[in-house]
Amino acid sequence: MAQAVNVNFKLDADVKKSMEQACSELGLSMSAAFTVFAKKVGREKRIPFDVAVDPFYSESNIRYLEQKMADYKAGKTKFAEHELIEE
Repeated sequence: MAQAVNVNFKLDADVKKSMEQACSELGLSMSAAFTVFAKKVGREKRIPFDVAVDPFYSESNIRYLEQKMADYKAGKTKFAEHELIEE
């Protein structure tokens, strides 16, 4: 086995607690979980899950929503209720 080294980094306390709980339920230590992650990244040369930004929170959509809210407050936009379509 290769020589083990220490890696130190900071996590938000709530994130750490949540990860410890999930690892415990999986029967893993956090160290083992990070080792699995590191090995997979090293082997595949990629992050082993999707990392994406929710387009709902894009700057252009936020500006659009803020304009719609301003229009609504100014009485320029009306909203109407409608029946839900259930199939």
